[in-house]
Amino acid sequence: MGKKGKRDKKGKGAEKTLAKMEKKVSRRAKKEEEDLEALIAEFQSLDAKKTQVIESSCPPPSPRLNCSFCAHPERDELILFGGEYFNGQKTYLYNELYIYHIRKNSWAKLDIPNPPPRRCAHQAAVVPTAGGQLWIFGGEFASPNGEQFYHYKDLWVLHLATKTWEQIKAPGGPSGRSGHRMVACKRQLIIFGGFHESARDFIYYNDVYTFNLDSFTWSKLAPAGMGPAPRSGCQMTPTPEGNIIIYGGYSKQRIKKDVDKGTLHTDMFLLKAEGAGKEEDRWSWSRLSPSGVKPSPRSGFAVAAAPNSRCLLFGGVQDEEEEESIEGDFFNDIYFYDIGKNRWFPAQLKGPKSERRKRRRGRQAEAEAAGGEELQLPPPQGPLEIVKEVVAEDGTVMTIKQVIPGAAEEKDRSGSEEEEEEEEEGGALGQPVEPCPRSSAMVAVKHGVLYVYGGMFEVGDRQVTLSDLHSIDLHRMEQWKVLLEMDPKTQEWLEESESDEEEDDDVEGAEGGEEEEEESSEEESEDEEGEQQHPAVQPGEAQAQYLARTEQYWLGLARSHMGPEAKDKKVLKVAHAMAKTFYEDPIQTS
Repeated sequence: MGKKGKRDKKGKGAEKTLAKMEKKVSRRAKKEEEDLEALIAEFQSLDAKKTQVIESSCPPPSPRLNCSFCAHPERDELILFGGEYFNGQKTYLYNELYIYHIRKNSWAKLDIPNPPPRRCAHQAAVVPTAGGQLWIFGGEFASPNGEQFYHYKDLWVLHLATKTWEQIKAPGGPSGRSGHRMVACKRQLIIFGGFHESARDFIYYNDVYTFNLDSFTWSKLAPAGMGPAPRSGCQMTPTPEGNIIIYGGYSKQRIKKDVDKGTLHTDMFLLKAEGAGKEEDRWSWSRLSPSGVKPSPRSGFAVAAAPNSRCLLFGGVQDEEEEESIEGDFFNDIYFYDIGKNRWFPAQLKGPKSERRKRRRGRQAEAEAAGGEELQLPPPQGPLEIVKEVVAEDGTVMTIKQVIPGAAEEKDRSGSEEEEEEEEEGGALGQPVEPCPRSSAMVAVKHGVLYVYGGMFEVGDRQVTLSDLHSIDLHRMEQWKVLLEMDPKTQEWLEESESDEEEDDDVEGAEGGEEEEEESSEEESEDEEGEQQHPAVQPGEAQAQYLARTEQYWLGLARSHMGPEAKDKKVLKVAHAMAKTFYEDPIQTS
């Protein structure tokens, strides 16, 4: 009884501390949000001028982060909404809606009257009701200088069949937040965690809310057991039984004045619905201890549901905080979590069938040459860690780390024959083309194919916001395909010293740069006419031709970051370093 009483007392104390912090953050954020509310209202009045639905073919979206990327429940389409872009001086917010047509490998922009206000770091979920619905909750709006934030607590639904937006006003929902997670599960939306930040304070959440898609009502859950600590950016996955799995995430704590310490969470929890749906309000937390090879600690990873009752984790970053700087190790690996077996394992690419056939023939030839003697295989090795660096003009260094699991980790003897074959075949062939290491990528799965859009990485103090699109068949796991390469011309980075000229343009920046886009739309459309979509890079393509295109690509990117005043030799050096980092030995010549 004594221990239980202490735990209960400790839990109540933590609840009181959290409540006090929430009030403190709320008071300080109130004035900031009032200032931003007027700006948001002005933007909404501009959106209200739209009176008809217009769908038009367009170039790919401009680079952006923290948008939502979902698969249409009925059509071969992917839906992108919102997001933000930071160019070193200003933050641009968007509420644009783009449709990616999978079969055509083309984009369309969909203008619909009365959309949600501009936002980023929101959450979206699709359900197949009435021809398909896209539900959106929360997110944030930032001032152009990125120092003030407004956190939304509104709920919207896009009726995909009728192409209409509708705001759902129901009391009792979560407080304003971003970085939370939301999934659709058995006729309800379930929301967990997130954070709220003002100029001076922040708070992270670990509460759980459900929204009933039939009654349109909110409920705050009070699960039994010890649940996850407050966090944002975690993995949230529904199970076939209607339970929820939480993994990882990020949070920070204030150690002392103006000093915060971040935490990368690596724990895993199950939120279970008790009573098989008879008592919907009865939920309980329990901790999971999965087997297998787990992802290394990281934040900014992307998650999606995968075939065969699995979920996947892609990319992310592990920040190493030093006294005066933060160095990020970025990833581009895939990990699968088998829900039924409670087991993690890294994805291994098999390579094209023709290459696998060559490898098998090669092994057979070696066996014959050995006179029928059994080949002595080398002992299994541990994971191989590859560390690469890109040096910018000013000497700043970006370190990119990729961990390739060794043979000892690739095979779990207790796994199924299918998994053993996947892992045994994988890893033997160098991958010709793959997404460069990144964090905050947007992912979606349609017909068993994973689509990875955008993300970001850093070179010193510079942030590179990507807008490329890759895909890989999760059933075959043979090779990545490049559906859209990043256009170096879309990259812009302005140093802080140049910000004096921009002070009068704050409203324009917060508006999302639509005026700039409208002014340049004609030029962009002219550039796009007659320019075909970049084909997927296949292993059969000539190496010289591919390397030449890669060199031009990275030369343009290096020039855009270093500026026109940079010397050609330095630009060439940086371009080659970046190209070597991301596409080392890209094509195996036959």
